[in-house]
Amino acid sequence: MAIRVALAGTGNVGRLALASVLTHPDYELTGVWVSDEAKVGKDAGELARLDRKTGIAAVGDWDALLATKPDCVVYCAMGDIRTAEAFEDCRRILEAGVNVVGSAPVVLQFPWQLLPADYVSRLETSAGQGNASIFVTGVDPGFANDLVPFAFLGTCSRVEQVRCLEIADYATYDGATVMFDVMGFGKPQDEVPMLYRPGILSIGWGTTIRQLAAGLGVEVDEIKESHEREPAPEAFDVAAGHIPKGGTAAVRFEITGMVGGRPAIVIEHVTRLRDDLRPDWARPAQPGGSYRVEITGEPSYGIDICPTSEHGDHNHAAIVAAAGRIVNAIPDVVAAPPGIRTTLDLPLVTGKGRYPAR
Repeated sequence: MAIRVALAGTGNVGRLALASVLTHPDYELTGVWVSDEAKVGKDAGELARLDRKTGIAAVGDWDALLATKPDCVVYCAMGDIRTAEAFEDCRRILEAGVNVVGSAPVVLQFPWQLLPADYVSRLETSAGQGNASIFVTGVDPGFANDLVPFAFLGTCSRVEQVRCLEIADYATYDGATVMFDVMGFGKPQDEVPMLYRPGILSIGWGTTIRQLAAGLGVEVDEIKESHEREPAPEAFDVAAGHIPKGGTAAVRFEITGMVGGRPAIVIEHVTRLRDDLRPDWARPAQPGGSYRVEITGEPSYGIDICPTSEHGDHNHAAIVAAAGRIVNAIPDVVAAPPGIRTTLDLPLVTGKGRYPAR
C-alpha cells in the first residue's frame, strides 16, 4: 500500500523533493502547500518541473493540505529566517497525526542542549498527541557531517578529532535570501550579517556538534565560533545577484566543540564566489565544490565527497542530495515511535525503490 505524502514549500529543496516524491513507486502525493500566492492553483507536476500533469493543485492553506490525510508531510518551507514559524508549522502537522520529514528548521536535527528544554518538550508533546514522528536533516547540517563521519568513526579504535568541511563556490547558487540576508555576500565588510552575529553559527551547526558528540559518547564543554571574510577585488555578478567591489565575496567560518579543553569536533566552511579568491583557504576535491571529513585517530581518515548531477553543477547536486535524504527516509520515519528522530536512532536509509525497473 502506497504511503500518502504531502509536501510543503517548493523552493530550491522543495521543488526537487516534490519531483522525488512523484517519481517514487511507493508514494502517493496527496497535496502541495505553497507560501507564494502566485503558485497557488498550479499543478504539482509543473511545480516539480516534470513533463506531466498530476491533477493536484497547490494550496496556500494548512487545513486544506492536512485535509488530504497524508501519512507524512515533506517540510521544505524556509526555516533560516523564520525558525519560530517553521517550528510551529511542524507542531501543527504533528498534532494532526501526520509524520514530518524536513530540511527545516535545522535546529530540529538534534535540538537537545541547544533549544530551551521547554521548546523540545512542546514538540515532543505535539508528537505524542498525534502519535507522529519528525526527522529534519539535509547535507550540511546533515549526512555529510553526521551519517558519513559515523560510518568511519565506527571503525576507529581511538578518536582524537573529527573535522567536517564544506568547500564550495556559490556563484551558481540562486538562493538570494541565504546568500545576501543570511551569509552577507555583497555586503560591506563592516556590516555584520545574520550568520555572523554572536551565537548564530553555534546555533546553526550546534546540532551537528552535539549529535557527533552524542554518537561518540562525550560531553561538549563549550562551542567556539570564528569567521573571516574577503572583499571582492572588483564588481561582478553571480546567479543570486550583483556583488559590488569591496562587498563580501568569500567567507570562511569554523564552529568547534571543545571536549576536555581540546577541539574534538570541528565544522569548517569555505565559501567562495570566485575560484581565485583566498587560495590559501582549503580547496575542494573537485572543481566547484566538495565535502570533506577528516578523522584524526587510529586509524585516521580523509574522505572527500564529490556530488555531481546530470542536471546541474555541484550546488544543484547537493540540493538533490538534501531532498533525497529526507524523501527516502519517509518509510522509516512513518514506522518510527512518536517524537524527534535523528540519524542516531533511525535505521540506515538505503535508497529502496530508487533503482528503476527496465
